[in-house]
Parts: sequence; structure tokens; C-alpha cells
Amino acid sequence: MTSATLAALTACLAVGAFASAHADTLSPDPFVTVSYHDLNIATDAGSQVLYARIVSAARQVCAPEDIRDLRAAAAAAGCRARAVAQAVQAVNSPALAAVHAAALQGHG
Repeated sequence: MTSATLAALTACLAVGAFASAHADTLSPDPFVTVSYHDLNIATDAGSQVLYARIVSAARQVCAPEDIRDLRAAAAAAGCRARAVAQAVQAVNSPALAAVHAAALQGHG
């Protein structure tokens, strides 16, 4: 499969939350679709932009109801980490994986 075909097949990526972080919401598995058809994710710049979009989407779907509730805030942080990792894996891009690894190490 060519990279152009793969990019066309994966032009949109859904970043979903885990039900445990939003057990009391109407939708048990909220998600945000992250489009990246406008990016060249083989480049560092494109991967950086996509990663920022993924992180932003994870913040949307994994936001705690009340930031003063430490358990909810911790659950939301775990939800964001899992959602970002799942989205990065779904894209299957070495450049995006490198951006994610750098962010995990505090360099991104």
C-alpha cells in the first residue's frame, strides 16, 4: 500500500475517551474527529501539528467535570494519556511516534 493510499485511508482520526473518565455523561464514549488530510505527517512539522491536534482533542473528550475534584482530574489525565497514545498508534507514523515519545520524555 502506498503512503498516499494510506494517508487517504487515514485522513480522519477519532480520538475517543474511555468510559471510566466520563461515566456520568450522556455518551459513554465521547470522541472528536481529528482531520489531518492537509498535513504531510512524514515531516517533523506535519507530525508536530497533528500531535497538537490530537492532544487538543484528548483534552476536549477527557476534561474533568470539576477540576477541584482530584480524583476526577487524575482520571482525566489518565484518559488523555490513553487517548493520545491510542490515536498516535492508530496513525502508524514513525514521525508522529517520535513526536509522542519526545513529549513523554518532556521534550515536546
